Amino acid sequence: MSEHAHGHEEHSFWRTYVFSVDHKVIGLQYLITSLLFLLFGFTLVLLMRWQLAFPGQPLPLLGRLLSPEAAPGGVIGPMFYNQLGAMHGTIMVFLGIVPLAVGAFGNYVMPLQIGAPDMAFPRMNMMSYWVYLPGGLLMLLSFLLPGGAAQSGWTSYPPLSVINPGQTMWLVSMVFLITSSLLGSLNFIVTILNMRAPGMTLGRMPVFVWAQFVTAFLLLLAFPPLEAASILQLMDRVFHTSFYMPAGLVIGGQTTPWTGGGQSLLWQHLFWFLAHPEVYVLVLPPMGIVAEIIAVNTRKPLFGYKELVGSMAFIGVMSFVVWAHHMFLSGMSTTLSNFFLVTTMIISVPSVAVLTCLILSLKGASIRFTTPMLFALAFLPLFGIGGLTGLPLGLTVTDIYLHDTYYVIGHFHYVVVTGSLIALFAGTYHWFPKWFGRKLDDRLGKIHFWGTTVAMNGIFLPMFIIGMQGQSRRLYDPTAHLHNLVGQPMHVVSTVSAFVLLIFQLPFIYNFFNSIFNGEKVDSNPWKATTLEWQCPSPPPHGNFASVPRVHRGPYEYSDPAHKDDWLPQDAEKAVAPV
Repeated sequence: MSEHAHGHEEHSFWRTYVFSVDHKVIGLQYLITSLLFLLFGFTLVLLMRWQLAFPGQPLPLLGRLLSPEAAPGGVIGPMFYNQLGAMHGTIMVFLGIVPLAVGAFGNYVMPLQIGAPDMAFPRMNMMSYWVYLPGGLLMLLSFLLPGGAAQSGWTSYPPLSVINPGQTMWLVSMVFLITSSLLGSLNFIVTILNMRAPGMTLGRMPVFVWAQFVTAFLLLLAFPPLEAASILQLMDRVFHTSFYMPAGLVIGGQTTPWTGGGQSLLWQHLFWFLAHPEVYVLVLPPMGIVAEIIAVNTRKPLFGYKELVGSMAFIGVMSFVVWAHHMFLSGMSTTLSNFFLVTTMIISVPSVAVLTCLILSLKGASIRFTTPMLFALAFLPLFGIGGLTGLPLGLTVTDIYLHDTYYVIGHFHYVVVTGSLIALFAGTYHWFPKWFGRKLDDRLGKIHFWGTTVAMNGIFLPMFIIGMQGQSRRLYDPTAHLHNLVGQPMHVVSTVSAFVLLIFQLPFIYNFFNSIFNGEKVDSNPWKATTLEWQCPSPPPHGNFASVPRVHRGPYEYSDPAHKDDWLPQDAEKAVAPV
């Protein structure tokens, strides 16, 4: 028996599938949980979109189910609308995409790709999930509390967030979620540095592993400031301290006696010191996923492996010195504004380099247009649109006009939804055979792809138009401002597209759960890929590999003329001459 098989005893159902220390089970727990949170967060924005497109009109069907305080007469009220906005952003980012990209894909795939039997600290890995899940459930349960959920935006700027109802539970939940990410990031770093298979040098690691490695450092270094900031804001709310509350603050027409000496801008600095590296936490793992899928489906090595890895590392370093481009309108000095302008322009260079390498990898390729490849190819132009539309927001002159408009929402969603989420769909279709030993249905997958990509563009493209028309974000009723009336049809287009997007998720949901039990059975390497995760059974047993793999080459040895097949696994001892 392999030294990695451990010969371990049979565990109960609870120990095997619920409180498991196996990185694969934990990865699947993160996968299912984060997908459910994403679906819930998406339903919240559907309610918001109805109000924006048809302000003052009762919500069909669901309007009767909402409480009279939230939606009197079925019409979404202003306070409930603010709750929907704050919770949608929080759920999609902190409960959905980050746990899916890092907790699910990272936990399951990364140890397999480096040839490790498990994560370095299995119990810490289990703890990271069981801190994440209560944090997420507390966030959702806050809707049921008196006063409802948080309603100060997902950025939670004080002093508004300190005096608004619902924020206490938001802050407690964030402490749970941040702690979960810190436990996971430590585990990822130690695992990658210490548990690689023999021969798996840093220069032979797949790009996806590098993406998770850089992301782990971002989580480790950027999240503690927000955790500290959340605790300080919690103290301002519960103990009436004044870390963020300025002197002479008037609430409800009366000066508040317990405020004074605090700086509201302190929260913004601490929040954005996390939240801009957080953007790359959302982006780097999807870039790694797309790189893996492109290599497999072009049947050739990736163009510029070193440039890809170097660009990701440079993005990680630079992401810590650009945070204040979110604060150009906060009154900072011209010199400081120019510094953050320059660093913002600099960080766009490695992002372009990553996209360029991925696009050039397509040159001269024999492309297989599988379902994961379609999603990966869609990532390239759509993420490019997200990046290009961000440049005017990094320039002080244009940001003055565009700041806090729908243009910002369009830009961010092109990065995170048509970018990151599209890539995460690609990864789901790509690694599903490894997770369950069965393939997702290709016909349903292509329906899901075309409907999703068209609908996403229908939602977010109009936002650039109404943003450049000057429409402010976070408006409960856009028609209250006369200058917004010309752009109101764009809200209708976005809303209809959002409901179309929901419809096209139904084939995916059915395909996912049906294929777990009834999908086409496949062998351990249906894509004929070279990286180590495809050289063990599907799904992998406890310990992953029957014997310790030994790595002899880089991760993308495709179309080698010295080999009879067009792929050469990393653990194959030597190339075989053509027959």
